[in-house]
Amino acid sequence: MAKKTGNILIVDDNRGVLTALQLLLKPYFEQITTLPSPVTLPSMLRQQAWQVVLLDMNFTSGINTGNEGLYWLHEIKKQCPALPVVLFTAYADIDLAVRGIKEGATDFIVKPWDNQKLVETLLNAASATSKKSSAPANKRTDDPSSSDGHGMYWGNSAVMQQLRLLVEKVATTDANILITGENGTGKEMLAREIHSLSPRRLQEMVSVDMGAVTESLFESELFGHMKGSFTDAHTDRPGKFEAANHSSLFLDEIGNLPYHLQAKLLTAIQRRSIVRVGSNTPIPIDIRLICATNRNLSEMVAKGEFREDLLYRINTIHLEIPSLRDRTEDIIPLAERFITRFCKQYDKPLVSLTDGAREKLMQHPWYGNIRELEHAIEKAIIICDNDRLPAELFQLPRRTDMPEATASTLEEMEMQMIRKTLDKCNGNLSAVASQLGITRQTLYNKMKKYGL
Repeated sequence: MAKKTGNILIVDDNRGVLTALQLLLKPYFEQITTLPSPVTLPSMLRQQAWQVVLLDMNFTSGINTGNEGLYWLHEIKKQCPALPVVLFTAYADIDLAVRGIKEGATDFIVKPWDNQKLVETLLNAASATSKKSSAPANKRTDDPSSSDGHGMYWGNSAVMQQLRLLVEKVATTDANILITGENGTGKEMLAREIHSLSPRRLQEMVSVDMGAVTESLFESELFGHMKGSFTDAHTDRPGKFEAANHSSLFLDEIGNLPYHLQAKLLTAIQRRSIVRVGSNTPIPIDIRLICATNRNLSEMVAKGEFREDLLYRINTIHLEIPSLRDRTEDIIPLAERFITRFCKQYDKPLVSLTDGAREKLMQHPWYGNIRELEHAIEKAIIICDNDRLPAELFQLPRRTDMPEATASTLEEMEMQMIRKTLDKCNGNLSAVASQLGITRQTLYNKMKKYGL
């Protein structure tokens, strides 16, 4: 018998159903609490922390639209945004199921239920909260006031809360994940969050910056090499795939991988084995693959720049991180989070934003996203001499109104030139490097420097 886990709150107006569920779930949950009516649900949520709620969708006799369930789903999410809610309905309405998931539910169970599927669904939902340390599931663990600014900050926006629910659901699986989003949105941070919630979390996640791997060293870097297989190969060396065995492998900037090398990556993923350079012996690998890119891979497939079969392999689950300008309610909390971190880092007393500074930060478009905001806060903390951060400490050039003639420094001119060329070349880094007369690696380093 599996070890019992946490607690569950079941809300259903059918007492026969409640009794049956108590008997079914007794071997799996330490505490099973049932409510025949959702009226007392808010007070139950305040009384203690729950790992999962199983919520019926119909409570009023003769009304079977599911609207009551959606109403109480919203009430739960207002009070406990991170608490997993599994919806329970006697009517197999796919549209209603999709609507419930879109509005924050973790999963959906149809009556009459299959015992094994119901138990698995509830345990999977509960496990997402149990893996977040010992903090209660309905207690915010990413409060900016209590954080040092590192780690995933989910914020308060609806789009990020929905992303959070999806992440918590898929993280426990071994499905390959593709994370997309603009530069600076925190794709690697999200990958680490997924890994930390997965069964592989006891092993360290292995990261590879695909934009920084030269073509000549691609196979050696990813698959390893044998002693003497090429100049300077003085010893046998495992590659990143082997290093990530039984863990997660994060391939950042996957869209920058040259087309002729994509087939080699696809082969390793399909066969679940690699062959070191200089060897003919396959080595089995057990990894969970997470990839990220700021490019539109579907468009690249259409242009013949990215293999369609590779896209299918890495894109089992697609997670899109919104830009900071699409979640403006998170700008100030993020800024305060960075203030706390950098004041501690530079051994300065904690400071606060003036009203003018808040307004200026809120109005800026943040094309560099969270990374740009982070750099702006760090610079302001370094030069600040009092306990308030005024608006004039934030020099925030806009992407669309920063002509070269007004660029105050050579770095700003260089950053503007790279931005313009990136736009002109639709993000094709090889073309950008060629037009700027620099190597691809130099371009990549400068993009990192400027948060592009």
